[in-house]
Amino acid sequence: MAAPAFIVIGNAENRRVTLFQDALARQGLPPATVVSWRELLKEPSRLTDLPDTDALVRIDAAGESWAVEKALLKRGHAAAMTQGCAVLSPERVEGLEEDHGRIVCPRQAHLGFLGVLAELEACFAARPRWRVLQQPRSIADLFDKRVTSRLYASRGIPVPEPLDGVTDVESLRARMREEDWREVFVKVSCGSSASCLALFRSHRGRESLLTSIEQADTGWYNSLKVRRIVEPGRVEEVLGFLLREGSQVERSIPKARLGGDSFDCRVLMVAREPAFIVVRQSTLPITNLHLGGKRGDLEALRAAVPSNEWEQAMESCRRVARLHDCLHVGIDLLFEEYFQGHRIVEANAFGDLLPNLYRDGLSVYEWEIREALSRYGATPG
Repeated sequence: MAAPAFIVIGNAENRRVTLFQDALARQGLPPATVVSWRELLKEPSRLTDLPDTDALVRIDAAGESWAVEKALLKRGHAAAMTQGCAVLSPERVEGLEEDHGRIVCPRQAHLGFLGVLAELEACFAARPRWRVLQQPRSIADLFDKRVTSRLYASRGIPVPEPLDGVTDVESLRARMREEDWREVFVKVSCGSSASCLALFRSHRGRESLLTSIEQADTGWYNSLKVRRIVEPGRVEEVLGFLLREGSQVERSIPKARLGGDSFDCRVLMVAREPAFIVVRQSTLPITNLHLGGKRGDLEALRAAVPSNEWEQAMESCRRVARLHDCLHVGIDLLFEEYFQGHRIVEANAFGDLLPNLYRDGLSVYEWEIREALSRYGATPG
């Protein structure tokens, strides 16, 4: 069977799209038709104007574009007015200038994104010959850490225990005392790449935060430097901001060590099987590679983990992947101290940007292309 064409919804100038186009070329396939998020937000008919012919549709991240972020903020304004989060009117959004790293009303932008996903779902229903590799409804679920944490727990998949009943900083402290927890992660539930995240420690009247968030005169920023905050007023400000934007609060699980460092894993599931694994290792509890973490040695990890623990962790990843109608899902997995158990920290709809990683001579995107075609009975070239 001949390979169907690919349609990619993404930011055309972004390396996610350009690397995917490169992967298609290496597989002897024609370039994908790219519908940019900017075009789609400006003219929703841009997608429905395409012919209803056999096609595989890939939805990619909308981030890393200031024009797209502004459009999503405008789209999410009405819904955000009922959420109790920070809100900017469309007129004020229009007047904003790009300020790299600044955090601008994340909940409002996310609500705009949810509106666009709903429109995409309706569009795809009218295009029965298109095979959508990541269904919008699943993307929406994966962009809410509160939803996925509770979904996985309800299926018996081990996750860090969430802390319910938290509405503000005082209720956070009270709930931590009730549970006798010293450390929790507070994460804006729609955040990604460790943005809008803090590790809060409270013990014997002393409080501190470990976070990449910083505040300047012009607002909140995501920094590339993880810092510890101990000043009471600053701790209160950061936590208040995160909680107002709608956060997942969960117990901090002590991690196993590799080479003396904390670590966790990004497990990329493709067609519901572990396809690529990146070990993220750091001297800090926050291991993201862009925040000072480094890629660890997968072979050293496999040698350190008891085989039964490894298989149980991979099976949890399979169970997570089966819950989402997506060709690929990026899963953050940690092993507990001394490799006595594991937890699924979260899952990501767009967690497949893993450059310079190969398996059987194929890059991540080439592997996904092969699996997408195989899923629908087609072959490259």
